[in-house]
Amino acid sequence: MIRVLVCDDHQIVRQGIKLILADAPDVALAGEAANGPDAVARVRQGGIDVVLLDIAMPQRDGLDVLKQMKNEFPKLPVLMLSTYPDRQYAVRSLKLGAAGYLNKSADSEQMIEAIRRVAQGGLFITASVAEQLASAVGAGGSHGKGADLPLHERLSQREYQVFRLLSQGRSVGEIADALALSSNTVSTYRARILEKTGVRNDVELALYAVQHGVLAG
Repeated sequence: MIRVLVCDDHQIVRQGIKLILADAPDVALAGEAANGPDAVARVRQGGIDVVLLDIAMPQRDGLDVLKQMKNEFPKLPVLMLSTYPDRQYAVRSLKLGAAGYLNKSADSEQMIEAIRRVAQGGLFITASVAEQLASAVGAGGSHGKGADLPLHERLSQREYQVFRLLSQGRSVGEIADALALSSNTVSTYRARILEKTGVRNDVELALYAVQHGVLAG
């Protein structure tokens, strides 16, 4: 029996996933969590074979939670769930150690297939994610395809989080509260983001985000 921990802040989503798991004879719900800290605490209790982890989690970003889980439990398969387009988070998730990336628009059969595959030590990626991953690998060097890598893909994970929030019109203070950082630290990230993306202010940054589909979904 594959014991699954479902981590999502929306109860209706958790209920839907629980119904999907109930239809699979070899999969069982081992617990659920509505935020990042609760998810980590539940994993520490043991008895989990696969974690289904939403990216847009409250209190702590899902990718931050993934990073901590992989640091503490490197062999635990974590399957990331998201409503965002694959191009935004799939490659970042896999680079941080996720065993797979699944959009919430996937059907129930695909979710069960993903759970089974990662539970057996495999990697679950859709054709779309595979294409994104291949592009990222091809663009990894300083020559050739690397020149075509979008500027925002060069941001660190924390810079990317701040970038998205700035692009949504959030103030430095609001971002500091959301990410549990000091305002000075957020301001430093903002300066790095402007430099790396080649824009001059938050308005241009928002325009850049729209042009590159960063805010889609």
